[in-house]
Amino acid sequence: MAGHHHHHDFAGEKLREAAREALVSAGEQWTDMRADVFEALADRDRPASAYDVAESVGARRGRRVAANSVYRILDLFVRTNLARRVESANAYVANSHPGCRHDCIFLICDLCGKAVHIDDDRLTGSLRQAAQAAGFAEVRPVVELRGHCADCATGD
Repeated sequence: MAGHHHHHDFAGEKLREAAREALVSAGEQWTDMRADVFEALADRDRPASAYDVAESVGARRGRRVAANSVYRILDLFVRTNLARRVESANAYVANSHPGCRHDCIFLICDLCGKAVHIDDDRLTGSLRQAAQAAGFAEVRPVVELRGHCADCATGD
């Protein structure tokens, strides 16, 4: 479909490898803690808060992990395109295509919390043009639409 951005989605070990490569190519180190945070985020099928991720990493490591340490890593992941922040939920999702930069459109289910990421360059391009016309530069649209996912809608 025209206007959609095409990319290759990764999963499992290939996703972890792509994330490590993207972080290193951004000039950052892929530490054990960063690997654990990414894995905890990538293993979830729903957006996760920093507290959720800290709990998962702590369980994996056998000791408590501070949420503010996880927040710093998640902020780094967002800056380097390894994760995306779902603003309305104050939560994060792993980016399934970390080497690819584009705008975010999230469809978020109000019932189960599922978040689906889609691309439509026409829509976000129009938003970017409107922002530039208003004098904004370096705009990166993030759009969130809330409703019921197909699974929850058929269960109504």
